[in-house]
Amino acid sequence: MPKPHRAPTWTRRSVLGMTAGGTAAAALGAFGVARAASAAGTDATASGPGDVVGKVTAGYQGWFACKGDGAPIDAWWHWAPNSAQAPSPANNGIKAWPDVRDYATTYPTAFGALGNGRTASLFSSYDQQTVDTHFRWMQQYGIDTAALQRFDPTGGEGPTRDEMARKVRGAAETHGRKFYIMYDVSDWTNMRSEIKSDWTSKMSAHTASSAYARQNGKPVVCVWGFGFDDAHHAFGADACLDVVNWFKNEGCYVIGGVPTWWRTGTGDSRSGFSDVYHALDMISPWLVGRIGTVADADDFHTRATVPDLADCAAHGIDYQPCVLPGDVSARQRVHGDFMWRQFYNMVRAGVQGIYISMYDEYNEGNQIAKTAESKDWLPTDSGLLALDEDGTACSSDYYLRLTGDGGRMLRGDLALTATRPTRPTVGGLPTATAGTRSLAARGQRQGRDSLRRR
Repeated sequence: MPKPHRAPTWTRRSVLGMTAGGTAAAALGAFGVARAASAAGTDATASGPGDVVGKVTAGYQGWFACKGDGAPIDAWWHWAPNSAQAPSPANNGIKAWPDVRDYATTYPTAFGALGNGRTASLFSSYDQQTVDTHFRWMQQYGIDTAALQRFDPTGGEGPTRDEMARKVRGAAETHGRKFYIMYDVSDWTNMRSEIKSDWTSKMSAHTASSAYARQNGKPVVCVWGFGFDDAHHAFGADACLDVVNWFKNEGCYVIGGVPTWWRTGTGDSRSGFSDVYHALDMISPWLVGRIGTVADADDFHTRATVPDLADCAAHGIDYQPCVLPGDVSARQRVHGDFMWRQFYNMVRAGVQGIYISMYDEYNEGNQIAKTAESKDWLPTDSGLLALDEDGTACSSDYYLRLTGDGGRMLRGDLALTATRPTRPTVGGLPTATAGTRSLAARGQRQGRDSLRRR
C-alpha cells in the first residue's frame, strides 16, 4: 500500500515569518509606473495594461482533495495532517472553515455537526463543479486573473496537480477569467532542470488557451521562492538567474514571487540576488506573516512599497505587491479594515497590479473565498473562528466583495478612498461599523504591533 500523504508541517507563512523582519487614475495608461518613475527621477515606463498589469490576480491553490472524489492522490489532501484519515478536531489542517453551500458535492468529515445542525462537510478541488464555482465567483466579483500554484510535480502529487491545471483551464475559459502557472519551488531539489522539462512537456500547452494570461503579448509564468533565506529555498543565484533567463528565452513574461526585503538583500532575502530580481519582468514581494494590523500596513507602505516602486521603475520592472485579508484565527481582519487599508496604500503608491494572498488558502486562514460567517456555520467542536469573530456580522462572500471594490479602485472606476466602501453584510441596514470609520484613525489605535523584520 502507498504511504498516506501527509500535508507538510510548514507553510509559506510559518517558515518565512521566522525570517521576516487624490483620485485614482481614470484610465489605465495614466496609472502606476508613471507615478513611480516620476518618484524615482527616471524616464522608465511600465508595461501597458494586460492580463496582470492593471489587474487583480488571486493566488489559487486548488489543492484540496477528499477520500472518494476520484483524485489520483486519494487522500484528504491539505484538509488534514494525516490525510489518510478524515479531518477531525484532532486531525485538522485548516484555520478557517469554508462555506460549502454553493458546492454540488461535499464530503462528510469526522467533525461534529455545524452549529445549525448540518453535517460538517468539505469540498474537493478535484471536482470540476468546485473549480467552476470558484471561477464563477471570480467573474461575479470582478477578480481578473488566477495564479494556479504548482509545486514540485515529480512526486506523488504530480498527477493530481496535472489534472487541476486542466480543470482550471476549462473553468477560466467558461467564465471569462485569465489564469497562469505559478511555480512554487519550495523543497524542489532538482528544480533547475525539472521546472524547464515540466514547462516544455506539460504546462506550456495551456498557453494555447484563450484564457491563458498574457502580458506584453507574452504568456505569463511566475516562479515563487527565489532568494528566500531559508532551508526550503537553498538555490544559488546562478541557478535562479538561469531559470529566469530560460523562461524569458522561451518567450514568457516572468514574474518573481520574491522575499519581502528583496530590494535590500536583508531580512528574509539572501544577499547576492540583485541580478536575479532585476532580470524579472515583474516583482511580487511576499507579505503573509509580515503584517497583521492597519498600522503595520502603513509602515510597510513607507518602508517597502514606495522605495520598491522607485527601484522597479529605475529598472523598467512592473510591480505587483500582495494584499491579504488577514488570518481569521489571529483576529487580524477587523471586518475588512485591514485589507482595505492595503488596497488604499497600494493604489495611492501607483502599483502596476495587485496579487491577492490567497483565494482559497483555508490552511493559513488568509482566504477570500466564501467562509463560515458565524458559529452557526462552524463545527461545534472545531475551535475555529468565523468571519464575525470581532462582533461585526459579515456575509460569507464579504472578502470577495471587498476584493472586487479594491479592483475597481485600482482600475480607477472607484475614487481613491481611505474609507472602506464595502459593507460587511448585504441587504437590510449596515452594521454600526460598516463603511463609516476612518481607516487612518483605526491604524493609530492598532499601533501596538510593529512590522516584523529581522
